[in-house]
Amino acid sequence: MVRLQKTKTLIVVLLALITFLVYLPSLQNEFVNWDDDHYVYENPHIQTFNLQFFRWAFFKFNIANWHPLTWISHAIDYAVWGLNPLGHHLTNNILHAINTLIVVLLVVRLLGVVRIKGMGNSHSEFLTERGALITGVTTGLLFGLHPIHVESVAWVSERKDVLCALFFLLSVMSYLKYVAIADNQKKFFNKRYLFTFGFFILALLSKPMAVTLPAILLILDWYPFQRIRSEKILKTIFIEKLPFFAMSLASAAITILAQRSAKAIASMETITFSTRVIVSTKALVSYLWKMLLPVNLNPFYPYPKDVSLLSFKYLLPILLVIGITITCIVVLKKQRLWLAVWSYYVITLLPVIGIIQVGNQSMADRYTYLPSLGPFLIVGLGTMWSLGKIVFKKQSQIVSAVSIVVTILLVILVSYRTGEHIGIWKDSFTLWNYIIVKEPQRVPFAYLNRGTAFEKTGQYDKAIEDYNMAIILKPDYFEAYNNRGLGNGKTGLFGKAIEDFSKAIAINSKFDEAYNNRGVAYYLINEHNKAFEDFKKAIELNQNNAEAYVNRGYVYLQKGIKEFAVLDFEKGCALGNQNGCKAFQDLLRK
Repeated sequence: MVRLQKTKTLIVVLLALITFLVYLPSLQNEFVNWDDDHYVYENPHIQTFNLQFFRWAFFKFNIANWHPLTWISHAIDYAVWGLNPLGHHLTNNILHAINTLIVVLLVVRLLGVVRIKGMGNSHSEFLTERGALITGVTTGLLFGLHPIHVESVAWVSERKDVLCALFFLLSVMSYLKYVAIADNQKKFFNKRYLFTFGFFILALLSKPMAVTLPAILLILDWYPFQRIRSEKILKTIFIEKLPFFAMSLASAAITILAQRSAKAIASMETITFSTRVIVSTKALVSYLWKMLLPVNLNPFYPYPKDVSLLSFKYLLPILLVIGITITCIVVLKKQRLWLAVWSYYVITLLPVIGIIQVGNQSMADRYTYLPSLGPFLIVGLGTMWSLGKIVFKKQSQIVSAVSIVVTILLVILVSYRTGEHIGIWKDSFTLWNYIIVKEPQRVPFAYLNRGTAFEKTGQYDKAIEDYNMAIILKPDYFEAYNNRGLGNGKTGLFGKAIEDFSKAIAINSKFDEAYNNRGVAYYLINEHNKAFEDFKKAIELNQNNAEAYVNRGYVYLQKGIKEFAVLDFEKGCALGNQNGCKAFQDLLRK
């Protein structure tokens, strides 16, 4: 027993190490200008650990999200590594390796519960300790090395995925221990319950996708724990979960408010409910297919325009989902596993499946980080069953050798594919070039962001070409007009820049950045009154626009109104603008 335990520990640690090593190339990756700017390298808020930072992290909506623990993790990284992307990637890698380790342990312990409860065929190989370990290792290998998870690990901004998953998994692990105590003591308020609840709160503070955990715990109560044996017991167990559901509802409400504040939620007029259901059902099946055959993975899957049940590509997924659900129900009396796993997969995807549509993507690989555990567990069980039939029964050395070689080759192949996908996130140019090649006509913001990357490297002509393309693909793309205005301004074409900013404002009259940028252009051609009005309007629209305060301060200074300039510089500094801090200090010295 001791020897088996040591072997298990060694294997689990080795698997986590392999996962870390496979993701090692990501440490050479740069930040990308897709949210990494907002999360890290242009985020002044994470640069100091003080009361103001915690107030911002916990009481402000940022980038249509509320996940204060994620912000704290980025602030810790900044305190240790500054803006060296290696350190930020390293944290993601370590978290993913730890998650992989926990996945293996969780699967082994869940199968241990199955064995103790005496469910299923007692002669099944996966109910032995060796079988449980092989199932756990297989599941862990897929979780740790599958390329569908690259997006969650190699993208610094997706820290929230790996951090949320860590506490989600720890909560389930704690719940396993709680159930053993609760069943014996017949009470639910104890240390393990509090640990389960505490880890759940930390998961919610990392990413609101954890709202599904209470439902997952109920599934576990049904299978494999078999705690739900009557309607009376079900009521008791549901009462036990009420604090969890209350936190889920609170987190969901806060998340909806955060997304509405940034106008990130699509209205029913824009995308009808029936369209959302059809596209979401297709996504359920598409994720399974990508887990089975990880090809044509794309960091961005644009939302389809022509959605109809008359189309075979939408009708087939619906029939498959219905067929899988019916099959799980039909075999329910003989085996609860299938319905439990299928329910886990569907429920964990519900917050991001698209019924409440956020953004303009139809699906995203990062959404599968936790849901993929269901399908991967099935593969793990299937692998164990196959080994039990082929290897353990026949005890053939040749068959055993072939099986080991095939397994090693598959691991190498999957790892190689993962390595390729990690390379896509090398830098902004590599990322957007890849997406543009995949979808040259359907992702205008890929041209916008590549144009921004060109602009930062001084390649203004190429930047403007990309902005032009973005506008061709999306004529009302006010952000593209704004960026093209910046590009024209940097080449000295202030007249064209003002035209572009004015066009952006005409499309979106509440776009404060365009007012601020047009104000800068006016200021540079000495039209200070027009500049002042634009800066004033930008502040009216967004009282947290630090740059607009600083710019207005310079206009006040130009007009000789020093006391107002000081106030604006001070306000800009308080909002994190370093130029404002410098100007404020300079004026105080004078």
